Amino acid sequence: MRVPQAIPGFQLSRRDSLRLLASGAALAGLGLTALRPAHAAQAWPAKALRIIVPFAPGGGADGSARVLGEALAPQLGQAVIVDNKPGAGSAIGVAAALQSRDGHTLLMGSNSMVINPFLNPAAKYDVTRDFDAVGMVSSQPLVLVVPAASALKSVKDVVAHAKAKPDELSAGNSGTGTLAHIASESFAAQAGIQLTPVAYKGESALMPDLISGQVSLGFLNLPSVLTHIKSGRLRALAVSSAQPVSDLPGVPTLVSQGYPTMEFEGWATLVAPKGSIPPEGLARLQALLSAALESDAVRKRFTALGVAPMVRSQQATGQFLKEESERYAAIIKSRNIKVD
Repeated sequence: MRVPQAIPGFQLSRRDSLRLLASGAALAGLGLTALRPAHAAQAWPAKALRIIVPFAPGGGADGSARVLGEALAPQLGQAVIVDNKPGAGSAIGVAAALQSRDGHTLLMGSNSMVINPFLNPAAKYDVTRDFDAVGMVSSQPLVLVVPAASALKSVKDVVAHAKAKPDELSAGNSGTGTLAHIASESFAAQAGIQLTPVAYKGESALMPDLISGQVSLGFLNLPSVLTHIKSGRLRALAVSSAQPVSDLPGVPTLVSQGYPTMEFEGWATLVAPKGSIPPEGLARLQALLSAALESDAVRKRFTALGVAPMVRSQQATGQFLKEESERYAAIIKSRNIKVD
């Protein structure tokens, strides 16, 4: 099987290679065939791995999957193929992954994967019941932004204005039920204010109206707004991460502004259809994934994509997905969010 050509500029250093080899050696010590792809007919993986990305090429999830594929393929001894299946808020890609029982298919899941079952009656899956966690991949915070010409200079200004004029402020989002929508609804509930949601078909459609002031504010992914913030077209009021963001010096967290549960990050995770990959295969893959995410080469590539590596064990990833699912379900129910 031919291993794909390297992404330009991507090369593992000697230290990164040793990290990956060390993870394989550790697994071998447990009796698992970590770095011996030709060990036996039953060794996993026996053929190329496919990572289904439920979004169009070019986004953060797609880029992360391709970077990881380049890092993992030599260690697995098999090609890693990225298969984009966008549409229906990731539902098409998730469904395709669930139907794949070949033992060599993974899904690059995201927040929408756990949100969809509570909004879309056709999404009859349960993340924790129907998928095995491999590990987390990356995260990126949301940024509360307003047009540069806005009179709103801080989170306190937003709350004060909304309380003085309850029907005036609008919150643009990238679609009903998206993370941006859920974050704005959660903020409104915690602040005791009204923000009129305005749904667009993606962040690219929202951006012109946000910059021009047709909508008052929005919670958007950091990579999407960073250029506009630095160019002076948008003003960042706060970030939704637990800690401040180095790319936005001086911009506070929403937690520090008195909203302790306003931690919302766009994340990516690798999962497999439940029971499709043997336990030793999942363990091997998680070890190699963690080693890749901790390598300087992958970290550098992720930084260029605007995301941060997120390293967690299989068990911790499964628990995280369960907690995120329960959290979103509660917000969707309490705010009566529905897709038309």
